[in-house]
Amino acid sequence: MTLAHFLDNLRCSVCGTLNALWLDPVRGLVECRECGQRALAFPEIGECE
Repeated sequence: MTLAHFLDNLRCSVCGTLNALWLDPVRGLVECRECGQRALAFPEIGECE
């Protein structure tokens, strides 16, 4: 089990549900707890120095 962070005031682009997104920084995933849609979250190249 990994630590997940709640993403406040954001909508899922698939189902449109407000405040249902969670970020799992260890796996680099954002997941909607309402519809189950997942997206990879990668930092931009050159952003971390």
